[in-house]
Amino acid sequence: MQFHHHGYVSGDPRIKPAAGVGINRPEELPEEVDVLIVGSGPAGMLTAAQLAQFPDITTRLVERRGGRLEIGQADGIQARSVETFQAFGFAEAITAEAYRITEMAFWRPDTENPKNIVRGGRALDDTVGISEFPHLIVNQARVLDYFAEVAQNSPTRLVPDYGWDFQTLEVAETGEYPVKVTLVRSAGPDEGTTRIVHARYVVGADGARSKVRSSIGCTLAGDQANHAWGVMDVVASTDFPDIRLKCAIQSHDGGSILHIPREGGHLFRMYVDLGVVPEDDKGAVRKTTIEQIIAKANQILHPYTVDVRNVAWSSVYEVGHRLTDRFDDVLPEQLGTRNPRVFITGDACHTHSAKAGQGMNVSMQDGFNIGWKLAHVLEGRSPESLLSTYSAERQVVAKNLIDFDKEWSTMMAKKPEDFENPSDLEDFYVRTAEFPAGFMTEYAPSMLTGAPTHQELAAGFPLGKRFKSAMASRVCDTNPMQLGHHATADGRWRIYVFADPAAPGADSPVASLARWLSTAPDSPLAATPAGLDEDAWFDVKVIYQQKHEDIDINAVPAVFKPEVGPFKLTDYEKVYGTVPGADIFDERGLSRDGVMVVVRPDQYVANVLPLDATDELAAFFSQIHAGASKVAKA
Repeated sequence: MQFHHHGYVSGDPRIKPAAGVGINRPEELPEEVDVLIVGSGPAGMLTAAQLAQFPDITTRLVERRGGRLEIGQADGIQARSVETFQAFGFAEAITAEAYRITEMAFWRPDTENPKNIVRGGRALDDTVGISEFPHLIVNQARVLDYFAEVAQNSPTRLVPDYGWDFQTLEVAETGEYPVKVTLVRSAGPDEGTTRIVHARYVVGADGARSKVRSSIGCTLAGDQANHAWGVMDVVASTDFPDIRLKCAIQSHDGGSILHIPREGGHLFRMYVDLGVVPEDDKGAVRKTTIEQIIAKANQILHPYTVDVRNVAWSSVYEVGHRLTDRFDDVLPEQLGTRNPRVFITGDACHTHSAKAGQGMNVSMQDGFNIGWKLAHVLEGRSPESLLSTYSAERQVVAKNLIDFDKEWSTMMAKKPEDFENPSDLEDFYVRTAEFPAGFMTEYAPSMLTGAPTHQELAAGFPLGKRFKSAMASRVCDTNPMQLGHHATADGRWRIYVFADPAAPGADSPVASLARWLSTAPDSPLAATPAGLDEDAWFDVKVIYQQKHEDIDINAVPAVFKPEVGPFKLTDYEKVYGTVPGADIFDERGLSRDGVMVVVRPDQYVANVLPLDATDELAAFFSQIHAGASKVAKA
């Protein structure tokens, strides 16, 4: 964490000075906003936390509830999400209070006495080092609390506007604030009051029954499997030995359970198989009582018992997989003729079962994707056409998630005798580990993702996939660091320059690249407006092949040591060497001739280029900056 560059900070450095619209921020909803977010779920809160970092963008988040969520339905936090939490500054804190999954146990009928279950195997949660971050379990409500804290401590001092229920919206063809939104007060002394807000853009994060989705004519389409599950968050006395271990439990004739220990050491969640639902059920299965769910759980767990002492939450649901064909308000026949003004995220555009633990995680990545793009357009960094990439990118991700979830849900519902091999469920869990961990997203070539022409130069950083961190040694203070952990959610592009073998100061490809980045009119850095810090839009780091003690930091080109803050202080924390025994060039298959790796503000690899490919780098960013205009308020 860096601070003091604006002068001495004596308080909590995570609380940024109020700036822009955060100074004397009005409590009342304004009549005009840049971005109106509807819904304070994971996608909405992350979008708000991201946009809150931009002082001159007026963002408001409205939520129908009268206050914060107290208990959330989702609880699985995949490693990709923890990477995202790191970018927002709270990965360490939330990990400390969460339950950490390191193994999963698989229980099945005893071959000698099928009425009893026995442990049939165990599987490590991450056998191949997919991420340095863990797989966590923590209440969704706490995730929202952390994002809310980030937003409130941001320059814009963003806090949710609770007690406002979205009704409908209209999008005008012209006007500075073309989206007219009607809200109704849903809580408070003025309940029932109607309010009109005009917005430049609207983000619908209002769940599976999304009114924003309905307002733009989108519908969820898909199937609903005739299989029901009871889910309960409880504390209990039990002799089941793996009560504090994630388990897939299959009984001989009573169905199955997905068992998830929760944070706090005592709470746990069980997804209890309620069986096939008759076609003429007419919703009767949803009336299953908590007592019936508990009895079913005990039947499956035999010879073990669970004596439930307290129920925190319970529900019954039928597995459903639904997806919208677009994630914005641009109709298929309008593609290429207009830019979107309204976006939907999370459950508003994709629904699936809870057992793959993906809903909250994918929703947050929806929010991360649209948040920085809105900021770049509103600040004039990028043209409005950038916003069309949101639906194009995230709709494919949601489709892949639903396909995976269908397979996992089907396997969880199968009877043990239907498997060819008793270990099939365990094998599937291990074989597909990268997908549920959140790392199979791979964005296709577009204005934001280059062609894989030079992919062989950085084999460990696949284009379109998230930047997989690795260790490097920071020269200024000799600390070994996870390189990716310094990519904060500040909206900046990252350019990682992995150097050729020459040392700093020598005439080399890195030295030539540094001169071009600093002086060329077509360098992406030239787009940074005068008056801002040199690294305000682009975070450029260099990683030399030498160990830190062999690098003369005074010989490092100035572009890797920008001057920041009103006192023009040198930032020394962008210069790295290799860590003996964990050389990043070897760890990530990087060319010893050197390579540039360009990373998006949401941590996905956008381009891989040779050190001398300045024309290609300029061309790549020219389309991202082309036609940009200031659309935020002057």
